[in-house]
Amino acid sequence: MNKYTKIGALAAMLSVVLGAFGAHILEDRLTADALDVYDTGVQYHMFHSVGILLIALLMDRLPSPKLAIWAARLHIIGIILFSGSLYVLAFSGVKILGAITPLGGVAFIAGWICIALAARKDKK
Repeated sequence: MNKYTKIGALAAMLSVVLGAFGAHILEDRLTADALDVYDTGVQYHMFHSVGILLIALLMDRLPSPKLAIWAARLHIIGIILFSGSLYVLAFSGVKILGAITPLGGVAFIAGWICIALAARKDKK
């Protein structure tokens, strides 16, 4: 089992824990807007955790495994920056943290681009 399978599984588990925490504990403690921000973080966290798992499964089958590794790394960075900033924003209300979120979004996009490129066969 490669390390990205473990990381993806742990990230997905954490997403479920944070989602349950939001649904059962935070529902009465955050405003509706803050809870929406938090839920968006949880959704993207899970989507990209599954993405990491898929990358781990595909890694050895792709023409460019190095790009696949970068895709997984970028998804991890995206989860930390995108979802992490939304979690902190939901709790703190500090709007400047919203400036970090797009950096995570760019990491997600770059990760998906890396997968597309990793799957491309070189023409020779």
